[in-house]
Amino acid sequence: MGMWASLDAMWEMPAEKRIFGAVLLFSWTVYLWETFLAQRQRRIYKTTTHVPLELGQIMDSETFEKSRLYQLDKSTFSFWSGLYSEIEGTFILLFGGIPYLWRLSGRFCGYAGFGPEYEITQSLVFLLLATLFSASTGLPWSLYNTFVIEEKHGFNQQTLGFFMKDAIKKFVVTQCILLPVSSLLLYIIKIGGDYFFIYAWLFTLVVSLVLVTIYADYIAPLFDKFTPLPEGKLKQEIEVMAKSIDFPLTKVYVVEGSKRSSHSNAYFYGFFKNKRIVLFDTLLEEYSVLNRDIQEESGMEPRSDGEGDSEEIKAKVKSKKQGCKNEEVLAVLGHELGHWKLGHTVKNIIISQMNSFLCFFLFAVLIGRKELFAAFGFYDSQPTLIGLLIIFQFIFSPYNEVPVCFSHGPGNPWKARAKSPNLELPTAAQTSTQ
Repeated sequence: MGMWASLDAMWEMPAEKRIFGAVLLFSWTVYLWETFLAQRQRRIYKTTTHVPLELGQIMDSETFEKSRLYQLDKSTFSFWSGLYSEIEGTFILLFGGIPYLWRLSGRFCGYAGFGPEYEITQSLVFLLLATLFSASTGLPWSLYNTFVIEEKHGFNQQTLGFFMKDAIKKFVVTQCILLPVSSLLLYIIKIGGDYFFIYAWLFTLVVSLVLVTIYADYIAPLFDKFTPLPEGKLKQEIEVMAKSIDFPLTKVYVVEGSKRSSHSNAYFYGFFKNKRIVLFDTLLEEYSVLNRDIQEESGMEPRSDGEGDSEEIKAKVKSKKQGCKNEEVLAVLGHELGHWKLGHTVKNIIISQMNSFLCFFLFAVLIGRKELFAAFGFYDSQPTLIGLLIIFQFIFSPYNEVPVCFSHGPGNPWKARAKSPNLELPTAAQTSTQ
């Protein structure tokens, strides 16, 4: 009877309080469920101390133990960072952090001579402050992950100065993209009339396609050095494999990922007949800077042909060598090119855009509901940006948890954690190897 009485009492509450309570309840329910799954996996890491029979032929016990201990440390870090993120988001909602930041951005605009009628300007200041807050609170976690966990397991290659320089650069580049795009989106919503959701969806579609097109050529080089893969056996084998499935390959690049981490990666990008493949230098056994560093640590100049190296150095390089052999690199690329051959990339884009259109349509239906704004502390105004944040991030949160949902609304700046300076290519097929 007590449970039913509580439910009855909840339904007698004002609509805005029911909405706010439901958002918090769902957020914690999802967090607890995901934590349960993560802890169940953690028990596997702790109890599986020997190489499984299925991997016995391809993995030695030393490599398996290193991987197991790494995953244990990563799972511990994920637990504490996730708990902090959930508590932080809850406190911000409970103590009115969003309306406070909106009022603060309004005061900053007022100092510059912009009144309440300049809603888009105030929205951009709000976004700047929100992302600055997110970057600041996420920085300690990112530092610990990079210089404690990654360093402990031999993956980190960064200095503190390089890390901070990259973090600042990433923040600046993000703002240069986020603020103009957001201002145009808000303007389109303002002037779009009854069918603004169609125009807003088309705008985001064009922006996403443009970003995917220019990412590797203009954005990624701001963070990493890209060089063409030298002529040789590997490049010939890649071109032969691409030709065998009619993959329109135009260029193969190697990106200098070893200055950040010894983790490896590979992806392809481009539209129509202009496809390009990018390989991390740590993926390539014969190209990795890390392998040359092993020789340099031994007090000898590295030689590309290996001639003249002592048996001791050769043994050390062989035992610690990073990267994959040519046939392993081709296997990684074969997996990625298989996604292209089967049309997975195109299908993903189509499904993503269908989902995006549905989200904008539902946003158009719900944006006029004042109780949604009141639930989050906005009683006297209904700013468009705040409506996007509330509806896409909080009201759509149950829908966004559905596994088939490939595309999410605008991210929650309060719960974002600082990540690697590497900007991710939104629709590039990628494979990571460790």
